[in-house]
Amino acid sequence: MPDLTLLHTAEVHVETFRALALSLAPGADLDQQVRADWLERAQSGIDAALNAEIAETVEAADGPVLCTCTTLGPAAEKAGATRIDWPMMQEAARTGGPVLMAYCLESTAGPSEALLRRAFGARDPALTCLDLGQHWPLFEAADSAGFAAAIAEDVAEALAAMDFACVVLAQASMAGAAELLREQARVPVLASPEIAMRVLLAGQKGSA
Repeated sequence: MPDLTLLHTAEVHVETFRALALSLAPGADLDQQVRADWLERAQSGIDAALNAEIAETVEAADGPVLCTCTTLGPAAEKAGATRIDWPMMQEAARTGGPVLMAYCLESTAGPSEALLRRAFGARDPALTCLDLGQHWPLFEAADSAGFAAAIAEDVAEALAAMDFACVVLAQASMAGAAELLREQARVPVLASPEIAMRVLLAGQKGSA
């Protein structure tokens, strides 16, 4: 039985999460499944058929499931998976706000904001949303370095203009920008892959 099943919507995530597991829990067994078609279909809303496919896949998995796609997060959570951004949002809530949340897909914005507000509970996150959709074509063209640099530049500009307690990079694909921003930002820059993997793999180790 795998220690963790991961549901991706982009092949590029496979190596990222393999490297994270190697760093955080050498020897961890990952079952990584890539369904790029799910994200494409979800752009116009998650219908009953897609909901059913996601639920069936989650139910068929052995052990815990992590959904790495923010857009599909609500549907995956409903089916019993962990949303990759939930541990990150909890960490953001611990900073107390105000929060700068950057995203690149419009379909991500609503689910991410709702999850952040859930993590804050009755408190106001004093949220500022930064739409960086203009950089998404770089990701689609597999220009990871250019994508990360473009995001980092725009987030750094926003940080220079206003005071925030933390930065939330809403999508797992944006994690590369966190490494660039941490060299210059004076506040925590939160990226979901490492935070989620640390929490889930630690839980598996504790239950072993």
